[in-house]
Amino acid sequence: MNLKNVKSISRHREGSLDITDSHIPPMIAVVGFSGQGKTTLTVKMVAELKKRGFRVGTIKHDAHGFDLDHPGKDSWRHKQAGASVTIVTSPTQVGMVRDVDHDHQPEELVPFLAGLDIVLVEGFKRSGLPKIEIFRPELKKEPACKDDPHLIAVVSDAHPDWGVPQFHTEQIFEIVNFLLEHLNLKNPEVSKSF
Repeated sequence: MNLKNVKSISRHREGSLDITDSHIPPMIAVVGFSGQGKTTLTVKMVAELKKRGFRVGTIKHDAHGFDLDHPGKDSWRHKQAGASVTIVTSPTQVGMVRDVDHDHQPEELVPFLAGLDIVLVEGFKRSGLPKIEIFRPELKKEPACKDDPHLIAVVSDAHPDWGVPQFHTEQIFEIVNFLLEHLNLKNPEVSKSF
């Protein structure tokens, strides 16, 4: 994506989009091989952060491609006709499907993350982002990032000794506290919403 072509989107009211915001929210990658529980952990962390008043974004990596649209819907028909970008908007949401020429890294998606306090990135185990790995040895898969210098914690109901803090899968409150301390983030005003 060429950031020079990103235009300002702004409607100065609560919950409005403003991609000219220069604040870059901190990102943490939740990593692990398929079936380990990345999505479950991410969802629980989002809920806990939101409960504390944070504006949370997520990025989900899908190496195999995906479809947000459904055959027959108007936006799907726009895309099928050849539109390079299709945006669907409603009073409560905005969604975009855009053709791209490569698999984007989380840092390249910053223009879409304006106004957020934190972003949880599911996947991207090869990125340079700080990582929390969820590891379930009973699934007989090797760790994804055990020796990665960017690994900051492991979530596992086993007791792996990886030289980083370890949490059990149900210790969501403690995991979020650790993240906030690691990122030096303070709880925002609860009245803030996004």
